[in-house]
Amino acid sequence: MAVRSTSAAESVETEFSITRVFDAPRALVWKAFTEPERLEQWWGPRGFTTHVLKLELRPGGVFLYSQRMPDGREMFGKWVYREIVAPERLVVVTSFCDEKENPVRHPLGPNWPLEMLSSSTLTEHQGRTTLTVRAIR
Repeated sequence: MAVRSTSAAESVETEFSITRVFDAPRALVWKAFTEPERLEQWWGPRGFTTHVLKLELRPGGVFLYSQRMPDGREMFGKWVYREIVAPERLVVVTSFCDEKENPVRHPLGPNWPLEMLSSSTLTEHQGRTTLTVRAIR
């Protein structure tokens, strides 16, 4: 009888998708994702304070941010832009990191992947914008 084993080195690709409709034109939703002063107003979980430390909106550029939790702890996140098609598509590699941009495990989820490839697509219909985010680990 043959026995098949699975090693930790084997990779399993997992994808998840989120869709949300905004009562706003696509150009405004695009700005909410690409302008530091707008990102700081909404990015992150409720009760967290976000600060944009760097936003280089170009392929190879980095979006680096910090988030302060209600209990005072701070965590950092990073996107590395792979594709930018304004105002309709962003493709990024996302990760949690330290303040020097070194990858770290999610501070609240040790099984979270170190990096994920994420694409965000914005489509507009009659002044409303549908955002679809797909992430692959």
